[in-house]
Amino acid sequence: MSLVLTMSLAVVIDGLLGEPRRWHPLVGFGRVASALEHRLARPQTGAPEQRLRGTLAAVLAIAPAVMACFALRMSLATGAYAGLAFDVLMLWLALGQRSLRDHALAVREALRRDDLDGARHAVGRIVSRDCTQLDAVGVSRATVESVLENGSDAVFGALFWFAIAGSPGVIAYRLCNTLDAMWGYRTPRHVYFGRFAARLDDLMNFIPARLTALSYALLGRTGSALRCWRTQARHWESPNAGPVMAAGAGALLVQLGGPARYHGEPRFRPMLGTGAIPQVGDIDRSLRLVHGSVVLWLACLWLLARWSGHA
Repeated sequence: MSLVLTMSLAVVIDGLLGEPRRWHPLVGFGRVASALEHRLARPQTGAPEQRLRGTLAAVLAIAPAVMACFALRMSLATGAYAGLAFDVLMLWLALGQRSLRDHALAVREALRRDDLDGARHAVGRIVSRDCTQLDAVGVSRATVESVLENGSDAVFGALFWFAIAGSPGVIAYRLCNTLDAMWGYRTPRHVYFGRFAARLDDLMNFIPARLTALSYALLGRTGSALRCWRTQARHWESPNAGPVMAAGAGALLVQLGGPARYHGEPRFRPMLGTGAIPQVGDIDRSLRLVHGSVVLWLACLWLLARWSGHA
């Protein structure tokens, strides 16, 4: 039951406060990762050496932080309240549901004001594609895609790894996810250097992504979501984003994917989902799907704790 309490408190605090506006540990971690990349990345070398350097950089970035978290948590093991407070703090710092909601609502409000430039700027803060030429429909589609995909990365992955491995687990997950966001691009600089970080992130997200897809399906149009997941997800480039976005699009009865530009290069992405092209109102629907899935996860954990306590 303490696990459910810890997760519920962290979710509530994230909903009330969001991410720290100053002194967020991930900002410091990003600086460390950038320094390691500057020191170790050598795009002019061969692929094997680049992969080795990227693996070393990832280990040097993640391992000390996880070990420090583990040691600190063990030192608090004898104090129930201190341990609880530490766990709530670590999970809160790893969650990003409120931040995701705030960014998505900023896009929605700009679209409602017919401020297309403002909407493009706002969506550009949560997606990596080129947003300068998007129309209102393209902005809405990109926002819904980001909410569904980042719901898995910024919320459910963190909850899953905290449930599996406590504070060290959620810290390892969040740092790995951050490295993937920094180095996981197929650019000449990162295609080999970021390979280890990208593969590790894929591995850590494999189960959470599919649990997220199942949650979206259960809370939306279930049959459509499961059908889209089964038939469309394998065509998506990312092995984890595919199930999440296909199931989410099917649950909402919208179409996602299609052409987009990344780092100045056009890329055609398979279509996901079914039904209508996303409109501004679908941003709210995608946010409700993520929020409802969080409630579902906590309710399932509470029922599991109650059942195991009486078993």
